[in-house]
Amino acid sequence: MGGGTIFFVASKVLGLLARPETWLFLALVIALRRLAQGRVGAARRWLGGAALAVLLLGAWPVGDLVLGPLEARYPPRPALSRVDGIIVLSGAEEAELSRLWGMPELNGAGERLFAGLALARQFPDARVVVTGGSGRLGGARSTEAEVAAAVLTDAGLERSRLVLETRSRNTWENAIFSRPLAKPRPGETWVLVTSAWHMPRAMGVFCAAGWPVVPYPVDQRSGMLGLRPEWELWEHGDALRRGVKEWVGLLAYGLSGRTAECGVPPG
Repeated sequence: MGGGTIFFVASKVLGLLARPETWLFLALVIALRRLAQGRVGAARRWLGGAALAVLLLGAWPVGDLVLGPLEARYPPRPALSRVDGIIVLSGAEEAELSRLWGMPELNGAGERLFAGLALARQFPDARVVVTGGSGRLGGARSTEAEVAAAVLTDAGLERSRLVLETRSRNTWENAIFSRPLAKPRPGETWVLVTSAWHMPRAMGVFCAAGWPVVPYPVDQRSGMLGLRPEWELWEHGDALRRGVKEWVGLLAYGLSGRTAECGVPPG
């Protein structure tokens, strides 16, 4: 098993441990264990803690606390006067659902593709790199880049402008596998399109890969903090999961030398 595969598997395990629902499930398991041991008081404390966590998560967008700093790192819609290439990171595509239904299926990160398409229309001479294989441990029979290409071409983008990278399983591989295909030349302006909460790690990875890019963050998720009048357990939990996972990813990529700091080239 190569180093890239070990890192990929380890990142999946860390991602699972970072999910809030994992910790809630463990709290319930511990409570059941305490009940089986006859330790009713301890079981009540674990159950009470889990119930309080669910209440706070449903009523208060705690995910904004971890997503907000990530999304504020780079301003949206940077001023661009020249663009030679556009890189769209995968993550918006549901590859297996697309294969099952015979048509492109997207998730909540679809703004990545819409923004990439808008930039491609604004700069008609720019090449468009769509990068993404499958992030599943067992792989997949279709790739995210292929689904993205179908969406973009259906929307009118010429297939000849697209460069597809279909091997990558994570952000690091997005950069190192796409660069030989794109062949960026010195002095060119390349724009990186991905979700705002993912942009700090993506920028660090592309800098470490020696490919300076202009950040174009989309798909912002954080909003105003405070109690909300509606019950949004799933929405708040999803934001918390994304934020914690991304901070863990930043730490793991930093410790493994897969990120670097570099200046943002002018657009």
